Amino acid sequence: MRAVVFEEFGRLPEVRNVPDPEPAPAGVVVRVEATGLCRSDWHGWMGHDEGISLPHVPGHELAGRVVAVGDAVANWRVGDRVTVPFVCACGTCAACVAGDQQVCERQEQPGFTYWGSFAEYVTVPRADTNLVAVPDTLSFATAAALGCRFATAYRAVVAQGRTRPGEWVAVHGCGGVGLSAVMIAVAAGARVVAVDVTPGALELARKFGAAVCVNAGAVPDTAAAVRTATGGGAHVSLDTLGSAATCAASVKGLRTRGRHVQVGLLPADRTPVPMAHVVARELEILGSHGMAAHAYPEMMRQIDAGTLRPDLLVSTTIPLDDAPAALAALSDGSAAGITVITPHTARYTAG
Repeated sequence: MRAVVFEEFGRLPEVRNVPDPEPAPAGVVVRVEATGLCRSDWHGWMGHDEGISLPHVPGHELAGRVVAVGDAVANWRVGDRVTVPFVCACGTCAACVAGDQQVCERQEQPGFTYWGSFAEYVTVPRADTNLVAVPDTLSFATAAALGCRFATAYRAVVAQGRTRPGEWVAVHGCGGVGLSAVMIAVAAGARVVAVDVTPGALELARKFGAAVCVNAGAVPDTAAAVRTATGGGAHVSLDTLGSAATCAASVKGLRTRGRHVQVGLLPADRTPVPMAHVVARELEILGSHGMAAHAYPEMMRQIDAGTLRPDLLVSTTIPLDDAPAALAALSDGSAAGITVITPHTARYTAG
């Protein structure tokens, strides 16, 4: 099969032929019809993730069809349309038994702990625990985002943030996760303040229902701007970017007894949290790490009903040959919306 491969962190990957994958007894092989280009893939390529061994194939947001099934798989067949949470759980550890597969103690992650979905085919371990059915009404390009960014935002807003109708929700960083969070919070009946430095991202946030947009590059104090816009501070605030500045602004922009949800990955040991605010206002500090496969049905119901529109987040579709350059371009920042790679689509050449 063809896949995007890098042999050195930070060096431009190449598209090359590699061996076709085989399913484990409890796993499947999926023909990748669409896979999202996510900033987490960039972090992995840059060497920020300790679990990656070289050479490596990135990619963790995927959707496609099952093409091979292990002998121990009970619930899936060749031809099934599927997606998968980026955390592939073991199904048997203490966290999994408690229903918390998103923090599985023996988790595997495509594109990180093993070769991922920037390829024509990818393996999925423990299929009966991890696969999620994709209905015929949902395109593969849309379904790809359900493996990471959209599902991650859904759980962060609904489960971890416990967002209620009428509350103010601040979203710091309006990339793929942030825009998903805006849409989901609005659907939950919240009023949203969207914060970003890019006018295009804020324009999309307003399109998806944000009541207030704050350009963090144009105000002296982002947290103060959020407190003013919300009449005293947000009830729930999410840092979907992952930086010292956005984390601090998210915490400082909360009202008393508010809830901060950290979604974006932060630099290790280099992000001081303003704990004085946490203590004085009795704030909650929460992490959010994906969403377990068994938790998908309610989100899928809302997508089917049209209450949630992840299809509107897909801004660009590119072939596999363009993926290396697109991954490297994330060093200069992320484009608005979600870029999706279609591995089985050939690059068009004029003439």
